Amino acid sequence: MTNKPDRSGSCILAGFALAAMVACTTPSASAHEANKRVADANALATTDTARPAPQATRRPVGRAEKGPYYVDFRARTAASWGHAFVWYGKTSERAVEVAGLTPAGDTLAYVLGHLTWVPSETGASYGDLDPEYLTANYRVYLNEADAKRVFAYIKKLQASSPVWNAETTNCTGFIGDIAEYMGLKVPYRWQRPENFVNSLKEINGGRQMVRLSAE
Repeated sequence: MTNKPDRSGSCILAGFALAAMVACTTPSASAHEANKRVADANALATTDTARPAPQATRRPVGRAEKGPYYVDFRARTAASWGHAFVWYGKTSERAVEVAGLTPAGDTLAYVLGHLTWVPSETGASYGDLDPEYLTANYRVYLNEADAKRVFAYIKKLQASSPVWNAETTNCTGFIGDIAEYMGLKVPYRWQRPENFVNSLKEINGGRQMVRLSAE
């Protein structure tokens, strides 16, 4: 993604073109109310689709080995580029925290965000909890001590991300910061959300457990 040298005419044309599209990150009204959401059983089940196992053969100790907490890097479809975000929480609970970077407002904010910085939202947006829209995910587990540090960092990142811009301050960059803090290798950030999440999983060898270094 590069800045366009002539913004006078091209930006106007781009604005009209983009206005006809449904914003990939237009948040729902519920995103204004709270970041903590409860996913239904079907949505929660999609996080481990890469390694399905019959319920009868699953051992309770399996989850304990992976860690009681997790961060799930996710991507979903949309009318244009899609959206990247994270789920995070405790494996034994259905409550899911959602964090991602989106433009605050409607389609106009999304269009303007291709030309300049616009106010952002960092909680759940429309489609983040719907399994039908999921295109990629990479779940990583943490122990309790590391989870406290990572979750606190996510909250801090949300509080310190007041603007959104399609080219410089976007959703893949946001979750890339989280991955980097966790000690994961981070791929080139300015790519489609689905490609970013798949690349993140690939360059880290699909590792499931992350342990932060001592402070």
